[in-house]
Amino acid sequence: MDDVKAHTRQRILAVAADILENQGAQAVSTRSVAAAAGIRAASLYQLFGDKDGLLAAVAVQAFHHYLAEKRTVAPSADPVEDMRRGWDAHVGFGLRHPAVYLLMFGTDRPGRRPPAADEAHRLLLRFLDRVAASGRLRVPRALAAHLCQAAATGVTLSLIATPGPDRDLEISAIMRETLIGALTTDPTPDSDPALAARALALDAALTAADEPIALRPPETALLRDWLQRLAR
Repeated sequence: MDDVKAHTRQRILAVAADILENQGAQAVSTRSVAAAAGIRAASLYQLFGDKDGLLAAVAVQAFHHYLAEKRTVAPSADPVEDMRRGWDAHVGFGLRHPAVYLLMFGTDRPGRRPPAADEAHRLLLRFLDRVAASGRLRVPRALAAHLCQAAATGVTLSLIATPGPDRDLEISAIMRETLIGALTTDPTPDSDPALAARALALDAALTAADEPIALRPPETALLRDWLQRLAR
């Protein structure tokens, strides 16, 4: 994509996001965005195809902003405490940008995955590897990721739907602590962690390994299957 097209694309995305934030999704149309951006509708169609393509691109860009916010918070020595901070950052982003959040994590029909779902899920899996490696994850990380995503998204959407004067952020804190209590163990003193936690920690280490391990792929798959069984 040449510089002119890239500049036009960014201008269109900025205008669409501004309309979305200030006027709501119903105000976003190819005609309104093209007019506000000072371009012909044909140029918008060339770059994004249609309104769905434009909104999908806005959602992807919004997710990049979301990630940029999360990267400003450096990880601490306690991955479980970082789970709390990550939860609060997620909910906070949704409450500051409700229309964009609905676009990112909502869906307009059953069976359709939200635009940010896959990327958010991969990010969460990498994050949970730290919890597993510390020996504090009670359940396999894939299940933990699904539970975290469902709970955080559900709470955020519920709070967005609640009028400001009636919004109780304690609901978010209670759900956060309930989830963390169900997914993690307390720090183990000097004694060995439980067998399930150790199995999850080894599984996480295999995932994060930079160097090839001394096992053939079928052996690695079998080992990981055993570790998942021990973690149940």
